[in-house]
Amino acid sequence: MAESRRGEGLLGPLLLARGGVDRSAVHRTDEAWLKTAWADPATRVLLVGDGHTLVRRHDDTAELVFLAPHQTPPGERYLLGVDPEGVAYFAVAVDGPLNPTAPGTEVAEAAPGARDGRAASPDARVAAAVAGAGVVPPQGETEVAEAVQDVPDWADIAAEGLRRAGAALGDRDAGLLVNAVALEAWHTTHEHCPRCGARTTVVAGGHMRVCPDDGSQHFPRVDPAVIMLVRDADDRCLLARGPQWPEGRFSVLAGFVESGESLEQAVAREVLEEVGVTVAATRYLGSQPWPFPRSLMLGFFAEATSTRITLDGDEIAEAMWVTREELRAAVESGEIRLPPGVSIARRLIETWYGSPLTGDW
Repeated sequence: MAESRRGEGLLGPLLLARGGVDRSAVHRTDEAWLKTAWADPATRVLLVGDGHTLVRRHDDTAELVFLAPHQTPPGERYLLGVDPEGVAYFAVAVDGPLNPTAPGTEVAEAAPGARDGRAASPDARVAAAVAGAGVVPPQGETEVAEAVQDVPDWADIAAEGLRRAGAALGDRDAGLLVNAVALEAWHTTHEHCPRCGARTTVVAGGHMRVCPDDGSQHFPRVDPAVIMLVRDADDRCLLARGPQWPEGRFSVLAGFVESGESLEQAVAREVLEEVGVTVAATRYLGSQPWPFPRSLMLGFFAEATSTRITLDGDEIAEAMWVTREELRAAVESGEIRLPPGVSIARRLIETWYGSPLTGDW
């Protein structure tokens, strides 16, 4: 068994760890360059609101919908990078919902805030017919609607988040959207100085906030989290279900890294705390951002040195050891539903299994 495990690598790509543009940190503090780039009609801008952007679908693939700088509504600007051809990419954070609807028509689909399993925000509900006749939305929503109404081919466009669109996007677009969503989430929750409470100012192309009162600088926060597939001496895989999940939804174990703790220590602690199993021989396999709102998921395999499961009763409602044959049968019958393909959890499970599986959440 040990021989068969040597040299294992992840099966398939980490879909949110892709990219195709240089993040161009050197330009973030160059105000002249930023001004010139924003005035360039070749510059491409994606709108981001509540973790969503406009996406155009083509069968099983998708692409981001970009606007020219002059088309965009007011909002915070984030420099996302520059591609090999020298085209600059920005994101603009908008207050109004991104609900692409042709002028004069009614909105029949749920507002963006209701997508990806999230409840619709008050702004999203108010804007249910922002492009329809006879509706006078708040000013911010009007500006968003006017901007996106210039986009052609409405029938193929929807406002989507990473969970829904991430796997269908190409490398460049996936990287741009991950960056934009992560920056928007950070800015939304870090508008005030943690020292004095003053409202901070966005600088460095959206990659820093500065307090005007005490001069302190604040940078986007990233929370490291370990996610691990635990297997025993018989090469069974340990799957678990959180209490907030419906019956049948299973994944591997995961948890945040604590202060003063190594990644390997975090793996061992989380597994022991959640299911009472001890592990050794942890092996790193890869990482990807998970900006919901700001995690960096670091994937591991770990070898169990005990197999008796003792649930913590708080974070884990159900856990079990499964063989490949048992997992395949449970997935095919619908008894077990696995994490979506955009997640690193799915990659860890399929790497252990040896081939792709069906049965998304």
